[in-house]
Amino acid sequence: MIVARALLVALSLLVAAGASAQQAPGTPAAPASAPAPALEPKAIEVLKASSGRLAAARTMSFTAVASYESPSRLGPALVYTTRSLVTLQRPDKLGVIQTGDGPASEFYYNGKTMTAFMPAEKLVAVADAPPTVDAMLEAAYQSAGIYFPFTDAIVADPYGDIANGLELAFYVGQSRVVGGTTTDIVAYASDGVFVQMWIGARDKLPRMARAVFQKDPMRLRHQVEFSSWKLDGAVPAGVFASSRAVAAKRIPFAHPDPGPPMVGTPLPAAGEAPKTK
Repeated sequence: MIVARALLVALSLLVAAGASAQQAPGTPAAPASAPAPALEPKAIEVLKASSGRLAAARTMSFTAVASYESPSRLGPALVYTTRSLVTLQRPDKLGVIQTGDGPASEFYYNGKTMTAFMPAEKLVAVADAPPTVDAMLEAAYQSAGIYFPFTDAIVADPYGDIANGLELAFYVGQSRVVGGTTTDIVAYASDGVFVQMWIGARDKLPRMARAVFQKDPMRLRHQVEFSSWKLDGAVPAGVFASSRAVAAKRIPFAHPDPGPPMVGTPLPAAGEAPKTK
């Protein structure tokens, strides 16, 4: 679709040039067409519909497979992948079981505490947490650098999180490949990140998102694929805690980077993926 648009633009320029060359001297040029709006209504409609569907769900579960590019020693990017099994119960419960190319991890939030557990290493960190998922996500990022690539799907108002910094949004077209269903493709720029999203045309659920930081000279790509969506279903008992974590060795709930404190550092904008080092 993007290539097709580029070819159409190139063709239109050639046609315009030919028409200009055949125009009689002194004939006034035809008025230029109005520029496309920075925020296309169709794109905003798709984003708002998806946000509304997600925000209305009292419980949800899904699988998120995230891929991150990171420079290799030779220069070309390597790709690292994680797989997260996510269960959410609004307004104050979250469970994330994550496996991937690095160590496996588990995260639990029960409205009072947040727990980060490394099952192979038998290490656990526990900290007091705010009473809502949104506030907890920010607290986890500020205090320990914890950020989930699917954050924009579980906050209370996904569209509201990107609206304030929204600079550009346009509708690309439809795909019948991603997610095994027909999806609407939209792209937007917000707070220094460019995001392309595939959203189910019927169910309005995210199927895939790709993000690039505009100031990143290497244009490294971050991608999340969503599957196995279940909204407003029954939540099994014990999803938001781990009996193994109770017996694990306690470590501080702190940022792994020994650099300056994270106080005052803003949470990444919705749709962003964490920067790789």
